[in-house]
Amino acid sequence: MTPHRYIFVGGLHRSGTSLVARLIGDLPGVSAINAAPVPENEGVYLQGAIPHTARHGVPMHFATDPAQHHIEGSHFDRLETQMRLERDWAPYFNDAPWRVEKSPVNLTRMRLYQQLFPLSQFVVVTRHPEAVAAATSKWVDMAPAAMMDHWLDAYDIVRRDLDYLHAVITIRYEDLVADPTAALARLAAFLDVDTVPAPSDIRDGNQDYAGTTTLSPAQAERAAACGGVGIWCGTAGSALGWRDPPPSAAHC
Repeated sequence: MTPHRYIFVGGLHRSGTSLVARLIGDLPGVSAINAAPVPENEGVYLQGAIPHTARHGVPMHFATDPAQHHIEGSHFDRLETQMRLERDWAPYFNDAPWRVEKSPVNLTRMRLYQQLFPLSQFVVVTRHPEAVAAATSKWVDMAPAAMMDHWLDAYDIVRRDLDYLHAVITIRYEDLVADPTAALARLAAFLDVDTVPAPSDIRDGNQDYAGTTTLSPAQAERAAACGGVGIWCGTAGSALGWRDPPPSAAHC
């Protein structure tokens, strides 16, 4: 019997996945990858079961690439994949009931990971599309409007994937920075562990990008649509204090 369970954290680049993983790693009974010789302690770089080259996980690309959307029944849905992941990740974790693994590409691997690790749970991290586009612009040569379209398309795919998952929670960056204690309590409850005091150094990074990019009216309508899952509900724009939420948000 496996003595541990995985909590996988995923989201688009610059969405706050590292912050969320850090908070989860501070909870009792959770082991996290630390001081690994890879970017942001991301487990995707520490395994050889699923290829991750320079062509994989590209910001503003991977989340809508069909070839990187791994689900149940796909090529990697094999016992060999599960065993290789366990073996490759094992040196980076301590003994604990939970292991938190954070990589942006987990956003497109949740259904596969649930098949490989049936008791795993998932955290989807979202951040306002305007802030994500502005923060990612230093890495990607792409028009802001195209980056925000990618955000919308990516989370449309995520919405559909959520229906297949047994245990998943969505954490909005804006909620986290507004009330870290409440966000941490939600995460602790999700893992059924005791909560801990929230770090005092959490700040609202969205203010660094206020006014730099703007959703079009059509994009704002899409961003405010609930879809019944709370990926983005009723606060598109207002969460950053940049403008009032669009009228369509009222039903959320």
